[in-house]
Amino acid sequence: MLTLVSITFIVFLFPKEGKFKYEFQKNKPWLHEDLIAPFDFAINKSESEIDIEKSEMLKNFKFYFKTESDICELVKKECHKELKALCKKSNCNKEEIFIVKTLNEIYKNGILKYTSIIANKPADYSIFLLKNNVASPITLKEFYTIKTAFEKINNDLSIAPNINKQIVISVLQNNLLQNIIYDESTTNKVKDNLLSTISPNKDMKQRGQRILSRGDLVDEERFKILSSLKKEYMLQVGGVANYYYVWAGQFLLTGICVLMVLLFLYNFRPEILSDNYKFTFILLNITLIVVMASISYKFSILSIYMLPFCILPVLVRAFFDTRTALFAHLSTTLMLGLISPNPFEFIFIQIIGGIFAIFSVVDLRNRTRLFISVLVIFLAYGFTYLGIELIREGKFNNFNIIYLESFAISAGLTLLAYPLIYIFEKIFGFISDVSLLELADINTPLLRELGLKAPGTFQHSIQVANLAEEGVIKIGGSSMLVRVGALYHDIGKINTPNYFIENQFSEVNPHSELSAPESASIIVGHVKQGIKLAKQFNLPEPIVDFIRTHHGTTKAEYFFKQHMQNDEYDALTDDEIFQYPGPIPFSKETAVLMMADSVEAASRSLKTIDSDSIGKLVDKIIDHQIEQNQFVNSPITFKDVNDLKKIFKRKLINMNHLRIEYPK
Repeated sequence: MLTLVSITFIVFLFPKEGKFKYEFQKNKPWLHEDLIAPFDFAINKSESEIDIEKSEMLKNFKFYFKTESDICELVKKECHKELKALCKKSNCNKEEIFIVKTLNEIYKNGILKYTSIIANKPADYSIFLLKNNVASPITLKEFYTIKTAFEKINNDLSIAPNINKQIVISVLQNNLLQNIIYDESTTNKVKDNLLSTISPNKDMKQRGQRILSRGDLVDEERFKILSSLKKEYMLQVGGVANYYYVWAGQFLLTGICVLMVLLFLYNFRPEILSDNYKFTFILLNITLIVVMASISYKFSILSIYMLPFCILPVLVRAFFDTRTALFAHLSTTLMLGLISPNPFEFIFIQIIGGIFAIFSVVDLRNRTRLFISVLVIFLAYGFTYLGIELIREGKFNNFNIIYLESFAISAGLTLLAYPLIYIFEKIFGFISDVSLLELADINTPLLRELGLKAPGTFQHSIQVANLAEEGVIKIGGSSMLVRVGALYHDIGKINTPNYFIENQFSEVNPHSELSAPESASIIVGHVKQGIKLAKQFNLPEPIVDFIRTHHGTTKAEYFFKQHMQNDEYDALTDDEIFQYPGPIPFSKETAVLMMADSVEAASRSLKTIDSDSIGKLVDKIIDHQIEQNQFVNSPITFKDVNDLKKIFKRKLINMNHLRIEYPK
């Protein structure tokens, strides 16, 4: 169901247009059969050709200005008001007559308001002036400016008798306004209408006309013809009549890509396929990547090369292994090739980038790894694109720097993986190396409380962590996971620390006042108490699993044997009191922790500590656990068990500062 829903949703997002069945590259020979035009089609002009035509057409384009007809009357009124205020006692009729006459002469031509579009233009530069919806060409020198208007006013004042020049200049300086204004709306409208007359096509090819023969070089002109045919072909094949065929083809190819992931998981990672959360996580991320690409393609928001496709292998690698991340990335990239503009180039670049992304985040314990990954992805993209361009063009001149900018944005957006890892951890209950690193800090509140209330248990947990980590490194598994699990596996002892021997620092033993079943219930109960505390402190579920399984379904042997000697012992009812609730370990990590916990605790009870006694102890305890079927659900082999015994023996000898016994 999950697979079918994902495939259907992905196909629904894909554009329903046909795919041109030929691959071609500029300056490379045509490797297919002779190409005959299947229908009439127009040869499109290139963007550069259209841009040249636009620039030629706009070379003599004139800007449009309009006259604000009411400005002259407005200025006259304001001047009249100001003259009245200035000439309360004296008569200013001559000055007012002069101002009105001068304003009529100036506004007859108009005062031009300068803007950036006509700045530095020569005096004979022509513009269109709109008057009564009629546009007339006029040169700039025919208009006044504020500066030339005052030059005229000063000249007229010099020959005008009996006029107070200071009053006239003051009034006009305060009120003179421009009335010839740039009409941006009309200019843009005319410009758009003019540019719309440019034809996007420059020639036609008739149906049945030969376009290319096998071996012909795809030069610049032929490349344009092929690009035009490809564009028209995709539009025609994507019509209503062919819609269902295109949909069926996309469903088939998408299904094959998802089936690749499904078969990989079925054959090599069955534990992921059997877990709906894990499988949903992988399908969800694949689908989200396709959604991102489809939105970009449909709405042309960003170049497809700007999108962070490498975030998929980074996210999958954060929770699973490198092979799972690689298969998820490969299948997704192949699907995206169905909608990418240049499938070969896109798939090649994305596969290389994804592989390097996986290599760069093999160990995510250090936060700087993601920043290093960004640089690695960018370099992988850049050098791959450079190689493709050198093969395609045979020279370096056409290297497009815009692609590098797109690659830089794509690589930078990969940093979004960091918050997404945290979000997916909370949604799916996963745990990443970054979170494990934070949990391994002994200054976390829970571990600090364990160190304060149960210091012996805290030291025991650290020693178990060292043993288990070494063991998992040897047999394969997550060393960081088992270390964190070991640090928290005994947190249930926080509430009753004195009932556990490693925390008893006096001769008083509280168990001496309890019966064997009462003592056993406290000892066995630390597992349930630990789970309760883990939930309270929001520990991830994989860490809680270590608390559940570190004793499996074994018994509290000391108190069980003590109770067996009691006349009240009833084998039918009492065994459950002394038995840990389980479950038994179900992974390499939980199995190794169970062994490490038992041998470390038991080694503290040895009276004589030497290599022989430790060796016998380790063999005895682990063999007894095997006899009790504690590891039947764990993917662990006899070779793994043998390797673990050797490691535990060596580490326990080193922990107790013993030297290896030399032969006599």
